[in-house]
Amino acid sequence: MTIIMQSAPGSSGYLDLYPERKMSLFKNPYILGLTAVAGIGGLLFGYDTGVISGALLYIKDDFQEVKDSNFLQEVIVSMAVVGAIIGAAVGGWINDAYGRKKATLIADVIFTMGSVVMAAAPDPYVLILGRLLVGLGVGIASVTAPVYIAEASPSEIRGGLVSTNTLMITGGQFLSYLINLAFTQVPGTWRWMLGVSGLPAVIQFVFMLFLPESPRWLFMKDRQNEAVNVLSKIYDFARLEDEVEFLRVQSEQDHQKTKEIKYWDVFKFKQIRLAFLAGAGLQAFQQFTGINTVMYYSPTIVQMAGFRSNELALLLSLIVAAMNAAGTVLGIYLIDHAGRRKLALYSLAGVITSLILLSVSFSSQSSDSTNGLYGWLAILGLALYIAFFSPGMGPVPWTVNSEIYPEEYRGICGGMAATVNWVSNLIVAQSFLSIAAALGTGSTFLIIADVEGKSLGQGSNHTKSSSAWKSTLAV
Repeated sequence: MTIIMQSAPGSSGYLDLYPERKMSLFKNPYILGLTAVAGIGGLLFGYDTGVISGALLYIKDDFQEVKDSNFLQEVIVSMAVVGAIIGAAVGGWINDAYGRKKATLIADVIFTMGSVVMAAAPDPYVLILGRLLVGLGVGIASVTAPVYIAEASPSEIRGGLVSTNTLMITGGQFLSYLINLAFTQVPGTWRWMLGVSGLPAVIQFVFMLFLPESPRWLFMKDRQNEAVNVLSKIYDFARLEDEVEFLRVQSEQDHQKTKEIKYWDVFKFKQIRLAFLAGAGLQAFQQFTGINTVMYYSPTIVQMAGFRSNELALLLSLIVAAMNAAGTVLGIYLIDHAGRRKLALYSLAGVITSLILLSVSFSSQSSDSTNGLYGWLAILGLALYIAFFSPGMGPVPWTVNSEIYPEEYRGICGGMAATVNWVSNLIVAQSFLSIAAALGTGSTFLIIADVEGKSLGQGSNHTKSSSAWKSTLAV
């Protein structure tokens, strides 16, 4: 097995020697099936992100105390993020201890419970409890889905397959706006909007029962026969032997270093520390672009731009969500062709430009009585924002975090990085309406643009000095 020592299966050296073994994105239906089912976790993530934006319009109609308090509105939105922070923090441990499959099943049960509580909530405070439960499920899924997909994917198409999880997130957001529109004239509006979210979790739970555990995790747990059985469904015989040997060598190396990995171990070794800073930094930058400000509050932002009808606000937001999903499809192609680093930097530059346009449109609107033009300019800014964000800063952070950590650190580092994502998400979600009310919407978008401008400069400089960052994002 000299090939294993010279180049790993799926690496450019290996595939140069054996180009006929290279796998295309749609060659193996089994891998696509695994990816689709695991990606339902992303669908739940996206649906929960998008559905609350429309439901909030009608929750305010039913509960006067919510209508009268920006803070209570922010709590209803962001309590799911609080749950996701907790879920992501424990999700890495659950993944490593019980496996990717069981972690997914646990997430589905918790999410379903939360959707039932939300749909039946008699007051805003029970609704907040339901949002917390849903967030717990989403947080676990946000760690599990990309890792499960990555560990079952041939390396030459891993970026595209992991990016389909992001496509499921954006598809879930689009679906949530469709559901919101469908229930605008139905009694119970927001209860249906929030309750329906339990159906995908039930579907994933059922399908996941028939799917295998991640082959990498099985090797880690010395269940090699089961792992070989899974790999035999992914690779043809010519490549299977090399893949099995590669995982065996990796497993032996891991066992030589076997110990109970603690959170503080991540910071003991320079290579692991730099990899985590790169991965967690990308997750933070993704949220500080304000993406979930747009997705949580998109109809509210549209109404701030002068379009007062709930139905029109939801319809315009639906168009924005459709662009998000379409842009993610483009990202699936670009991420394995343009590379992670270049895609992220170009995406950030476009996002900053769009945020400046949004700031100008809202600031001009407040000082001009003929604000119809500026309202449409704000919609254009939202559309451009999504067009730049979705192919790059949408999929890149999740893909990079599924790739850059050594096997024994993958679960814990992935969970920590996802927690950074959710904490950053919480900061943005819990403060947007209050800052917009205090400083104005235009100034709020300008603040986000300024933060992203600094992060773009720091990220560009960091790529020049950090070997961990360059080795992962330059591909």
